[in-house]
Amino acid sequence: MSRFVALFGLAVRSAWNRRMTLGLIVMCVALSAILLVGLERIRSQVRAGFVQAISGTDLVVGARGGQLQLILYAVFHMGGAANNLGWDSAQKVAAMDEVDWTIPLSMGDSHQNYPVVATTEDFFKYFRYRRGQELTMAAGVPFSDVFEVTLGSETARKLGYGLGQEIVLRHGLGRQGPEHGDKPFVVTGILAPTGSPVDRSLYISLESMEAIHIDWRGGAPIRGFSVSADRARRMNLTPKSITALLVGLKNRRQVFSLQREIQNAPGEALTAVMPGVALDQLQQLLGTGEKALFLVSVLVTASGLMGLISAVLAGLGERRRELAVLRSVGARPMDILILLSLESLTVTACGLFLGFVALAVLLAAFGPMANDLYGLPIYLSWPTAREGALSLAILLAGNLAGLVPAVRAYFLSLGDGLTVSV
Repeated sequence: MSRFVALFGLAVRSAWNRRMTLGLIVMCVALSAILLVGLERIRSQVRAGFVQAISGTDLVVGARGGQLQLILYAVFHMGGAANNLGWDSAQKVAAMDEVDWTIPLSMGDSHQNYPVVATTEDFFKYFRYRRGQELTMAAGVPFSDVFEVTLGSETARKLGYGLGQEIVLRHGLGRQGPEHGDKPFVVTGILAPTGSPVDRSLYISLESMEAIHIDWRGGAPIRGFSVSADRARRMNLTPKSITALLVGLKNRRQVFSLQREIQNAPGEALTAVMPGVALDQLQQLLGTGEKALFLVSVLVTASGLMGLISAVLAGLGERRRELAVLRSVGARPMDILILLSLESLTVTACGLFLGFVALAVLLAAFGPMANDLYGLPIYLSWPTAREGALSLAILLAGNLAGLVPAVRAYFLSLGDGLTVSV
């Protein structure tokens, strides 16, 4: 044991004497660790945020159709709904004994390519995201009048909108549809960042959606007929249909039975989807991109370790006399092998430690900024089991990389190092 301690001390002093060269290798290993472990941290936390884009909702109910299509439209506001479900059907679901609350959603309009979501005040009361967090207002209050709108954080930031801003909604998605220019909306509130599709949307009431379409038919305004905003306020604005219904249960253990009851109920054909299951299926479809990123980070880490091998091998020729002197004073070939292996292990460990410290600093400094500006749920936390396994893999790979020059030094003869070349 004392011999091993002595060799370790010798390895540390030898590495210190070559600190400029090995310092570059330490930096290379640190950058590799930052990339490999950092990408894993971002992947896992973004994936968790993706799966938890909606939290606490037990079922998403819509017209009969594909489950992923319903989730994409109702949760991520992507694509389009094949059909709407009737308002009467939504009321029947809300009246079921097992149901605690419901959030109706009606979509189809947009503003500057951002989707408009019509809902009720229950959306701000019951909607949860990312481990049950509630929606909060960054400024103002939620809509209360027919022609008031609440903005998601990204919508407000990228469009430069503030409280009191007057905006006009557009029929349909994109920039080509006709505008509801005769019925402008006033911004009364801006939501705080959530890292979910809520940030990229505009929210109005269900009555608002009916009001702007009250003088429309078939996706176009009725010629020669127009209803003013003041007159629309006084009309019956009860919706005839909605896009989807978010459902929360009193007892989550009843979700399977209620799902079957909704889908087998007589009358309008409905689909009830458990969002967690559907989001897991959707995440599996996106797994190829994650694997590609992981492969790139592994290749960068491998290149860093190859740099370690190259540096030690390049310096081996200059150290032949040093190693020969060690042999002449009693060092065995195995001692030389252990010495160089310990040097590589020390360099890799220092690089890994530096990489973790730098990653922690970056997450602490820029994690809150990424969450506030872009809604990315990236934060400082203790390393996960997978990150620990990746770190051990880097340490092991660095030790194995150091065996290449160590084996080369093992076979160097004593005379080879002490003989002066002419």
